[in-house]
Formats: sequence, structure tokens, C-alpha cells
Amino acid sequence: MDQSFMRQIGPWLAVFAWIFGILLALMFIANANFGEAVAGFFNGAFGGRNLAYLFTTLGRATLIVGMALSVMISFRAGLFNIGGEGQLVAGGIVAALVGVYLPGPGWLVLAAGIGAGMLAGAFWGLLAGMMYAYVGVPLLIGSLLLNYPARYIASYLVGHPFRDVASGLPQTFQVANEAWIPLFPGTRLDMGILAIVVVAFLAIIYSNMTIGGYRARMNGLAPNFARASGLPVTALTLRTLMLSGAIAGLVGALAVYGVHHRFTDGMLVQPLYAWTGIIAVLMVGMVPWAVPLSGLFFAAVQTGAAGMERSADVPKEIALIMQAVIILFVAGRVAGANLTGDRESGNGA
Repeated sequence: MDQSFMRQIGPWLAVFAWIFGILLALMFIANANFGEAVAGFFNGAFGGRNLAYLFTTLGRATLIVGMALSVMISFRAGLFNIGGEGQLVAGGIVAALVGVYLPGPGWLVLAAGIGAGMLAGAFWGLLAGMMYAYVGVPLLIGSLLLNYPARYIASYLVGHPFRDVASGLPQTFQVANEAWIPLFPGTRLDMGILAIVVVAFLAIIYSNMTIGGYRARMNGLAPNFARASGLPVTALTLRTLMLSGAIAGLVGALAVYGVHHRFTDGMLVQPLYAWTGIIAVLMVGMVPWAVPLSGLFFAAVQTGAAGMERSADVPKEIALIMQAVIILFVAGRVAGANLTGDRESGNGA
């Protein structure tokens, strides 16, 4: 038992040792005080006047965790959907246009915009699934390539027919205040985080306690066995990708109605929410209950790095370096698992 535990935790200790070593090296290069840097990191991630930085971390975590949940749903089914960025953008631009041009009371516009965003994300996920199931385009490639038309269509829409020309930027008009997601009293954190908490709870239940989640996991672990067992693999694939895309579209809508109140070109792409979500899922081995914690960790790394720069003059790009180390660690784990599986398969043959 102890040896098995050490084999599981050993790689984690190694990657955190690498991160710690890189931190020390960067601080040495920047001639920064270690104590001040650590204090600045924790203050930047969880402190501030009236806990303002903590709410910033939670706000960023809302979008990262949402995208991580989207990825987890598809990855656990063996569907390597890396088109979350396109689904996120599709949901965001559709939600923004509904919010700007749909007449009616604020609550109706908000509900319709979020629903439309989820439908747009689900449709974009379905496109990748249909290309995979009926045309034979590998999902990894098809979902990735669909990111680009989503980005460029959105860029065209906010740069030309639906642009708020007076703002001087490629963006839509602002959504009416009545349709904004409310803030928690006394904070700048919107209540969209509650939607992600609900989605996380439902995703955990779906993955661990439902027939659909069991079938999806079976397809992910042993697709040939799933087909031989008579599971409707094609329908399962399309349904899973639509669900994954709907969650990504929800995140795009929450960003529009809760954070930016309009759609600006690049606002969902440049922060790398989708790609950070992928890293967060892979880092915890797609364990459902750990995904929200992993997303919160990455959000804290990003906001804490900014605090370290303010307090100790350590470059905030350290967050990207730390993420790169984690990517290498995850890639090593995945490659090692695949190599072990190939060897075991060979030995069994």
C-alpha cells in the first residue's frame, strides 16, 4: 500500500520540486526577496483590500473551471475534443448578439442569451462529432480546426455588421444593464460562479452515478469492448460532444453577461481559458471531483503571479512558465501511460 501510494505521489512531488526550483531561479535572476515574493503571491491570489484579489481569482476560476468541466466530459468518454475554444467563442458571440438585439425584460434577455450560447456551443461540438463519425476526420484534428472559423466569423461579425463603431474597437454594443448577471453584494464577483458550481456538481453526478456517464467512461476505457457490447457508440459520441460544447457555450455566455457585458474580439481567446482548462483536467487525471480544484489552482497561479510582480518585481510571466512545466509533466505522464499500455498489450499478445 505504501509503495503504491509513493508511486502515485512521486511524480507530483517531482513536478512541484521543478516549479519550486524555477521559482527560486527566477527570483535569483530578478534579485527578488523570496519572502516578499511568496507573500506577494498569496496576497495577489487570495488577499487585497476587502479580499478584492480573492474575488478576482474566483472570477477567473469560474471561466477556467467551466472550460475544464467541458473538456472532462468529452475526455472521459475517450473523445479528445480540443475545440473548446471555438465552442466558447461561438457561445459568447451568439449570447452577446441575443443580449443586444432581443427585446424584452432583463431576466428574459439573460435567460435567452445563456440558452442561445449553450445551443451555439453544442452545435459547434456537434459539427466536430459529425465530421468524426460520418466523414472520418479524426476528432483531435477536426475539433482543433473548427476553432479557427469560429474565431474568424466572430471577428468579422464584431468588426463589421454588428460593430459598435463609436467605441473605436471591434466589439458589439453593450448589453443592457438589466440583463447583466448580478454581483455579490460589496464585491466585483458576479453570480455566474453559482452556475459553474451547479454544473460541476451535475458533472460529478453524471460521471459517477448515471448510466450515461458509465457508458461514456466505458467507451473511453475500452471503445472496442463498448462496440462489442452493443452500445450506440455514434449516438454516444454526438451526445457527449454536444454536452461538452454546451458547457463551453455557457462559459462564453457567462463571460459576456457577467464580466465584459459585450463581446470584444479576442476576449475569450487571449486569456487561454480553453487551453488552461485542458491542462487542469489532464493534471488531475480527469478525476471529476478534482477538476474544480485544479481550475482554481491555475486561476490562483495567474493572479498570484501578478501580485508577485507588484510586491517583489518578479515577472508575472512566471505563471506561463509554471504552466509550461506542468504541461511537460502531464505530457510525460500521458506518454508513459501509453507506452506502458502498448508494452502490456504486446506482452499479452
